[in-house]
Amino acid sequence: MPTAKELLRFLREHGYEEKRQTGSHLILNHATRRMLVLPVHRGDLPRGLFLRVLKDGGFTEKEFFEG
Repeated sequence: MPTAKELLRFLREHGYEEKRQTGSHLILNHATRRMLVLPVHRGDLPRGLFLRVLKDGGFTEKEFFEG
């Protein structure tokens, strides 16, 4: 599974911008999609959390891994 930094890089490439951060939770906004909350910790993200953030952002796992 990817790290939070890798997922954040993917989301930035697809138009998400950092709005604010409270503790370890990074709030991301997009002009036309819904707001996302990404917990930023060291190490890999748990699979369920990774998939939930992707789904909430309107992406699939395939899209993430294909680039």
